[in-house]
Amino acid sequence: MQSKKSVFIICFLMVAFSVMAQDHKKPNVILISIDDLNDWVGCLGGHPQVKTPNIDKLAAQGMLFTNAHCQSPVCNPSRASMMTSLYPSTSGIYFLNPDLAESEVARKNQLMPQRFQEEGYFVTGAGKLFHNAGGINEKYVPNYGGNFGGFGPYPKEKLTAFSGHKLWDWGVFPDSDEQMPDYKIANWAVEQLQQQHNRALWLGIGFFRPHVPQYAPQKWFDMYPIETLQLPATIQNDLDDIPQYGIDLTRKKHVAPTYQWSLENNEWKPLVQSYLACVSFIDAQVGKVLDAIEAGGYTSNTYIVLYSDHGFHLGEKERYAKRSIWEDGTKIPLIIAGPEIEPGKCTKPVELIDIYPTLLALTGLDSDALHEGNSLVPLLRNPYANWSHYARTSFGPGNYAIVSEQYRYINYNNGTEEFYDHADDPKEWYNQINNPIYKEQIALHKQQVPKKHHVVLGENSTGHRAYNAAGGNKTKKK
Repeated sequence: MQSKKSVFIICFLMVAFSVMAQDHKKPNVILISIDDLNDWVGCLGGHPQVKTPNIDKLAAQGMLFTNAHCQSPVCNPSRASMMTSLYPSTSGIYFLNPDLAESEVARKNQLMPQRFQEEGYFVTGAGKLFHNAGGINEKYVPNYGGNFGGFGPYPKEKLTAFSGHKLWDWGVFPDSDEQMPDYKIANWAVEQLQQQHNRALWLGIGFFRPHVPQYAPQKWFDMYPIETLQLPATIQNDLDDIPQYGIDLTRKKHVAPTYQWSLENNEWKPLVQSYLACVSFIDAQVGKVLDAIEAGGYTSNTYIVLYSDHGFHLGEKERYAKRSIWEDGTKIPLIIAGPEIEPGKCTKPVELIDIYPTLLALTGLDSDALHEGNSLVPLLRNPYANWSHYARTSFGPGNYAIVSEQYRYINYNNGTEEFYDHADDPKEWYNQINNPIYKEQIALHKQQVPKKHHVVLGENSTGHRAYNAAGGNKTKKK
């Protein structure tokens, strides 16, 4: 009797250890999210003076997607769409509210952290992975480590003369890196990577900068002397060929400084300098995480995804901040590195909603039929592979940007349009919508615009107010 019992225990332990060993062989997943980061990183060449050696190093080790785009140029809907692999036009989450739970459609989709936890992963994260409001990260990220101060710390009074929203401030503050929440988030991530995990790891690291307030210690500003600082390239009368609706949508009821205010107060260069300082500060935090990944022996069995939630204007199209569906508002850095991913660059149009299905494929998990994104594995294997997909961004229902490998088409909900050829006009200075040579391409891109969309959920956020001020919704709903 005792012998049979011993045999049973031994067999049970062997099976348990076998399952544990197999589970631990699953690839780890590490997400590095950087808030409001546009293409001002060295490997994308968005600004000629930017210094991002650590992000560039990761790009050299994996696949750099040079034509990646968000689904909304606003934090909440962009992050919600990525974590559900649903377009805002499907879920109804277009602006800073509501929470995912208030969308009947989004509730049907299993969120990425929860899916990986269900698959046996140890899931944890810190910082801004979902929208940073109302305890959303604590709600949706198992074993959440905290936001470590979020957008803080704040000085007793604003550093600039801009009298607008509290977050819209910039300059040298605080005294040391150690006071910055992102420094603490990076240290937390390093601690997680130094621990021994008996399960595969899903680790989310959400950095807050360069989101406003654009504060960083002095040493990061010293990297970009104001006397030699280069401003982004612009042209006079850039808005002359933009539909009035497009102008109103990106200006009315917005909280950022206006272009005119920045010129009158000589703040354009300081705004650019503070943004670059924050970018380099964050790059250093990314470097600490990458060093810990290597030191912890994760390199051979870990997929790393570095991305941003949307772009950011710094004077282009005569405006600042996000909330536009032009290139500066939608384009994001996206790097995927890991086992059997050869270093390279891919110019195909890809989207944030592609990350979730891609990670399922890379880790050998079953795909989800509810996902609207596409696995990027074919492009990770061959960046020149046939790719029939377009990238789509919306700012409120009816306002869509459709991006292919060479072109951007914009359709506003009052029927006005824009069209740009990036081969000749990468800055999108010349609207070609009335140029007959592009008639066929315009028609192809226009076919990608949804015929119907979900009604707007939530109310009274900055995005809701801007959208309503521009004229609201005039298209079909579903």
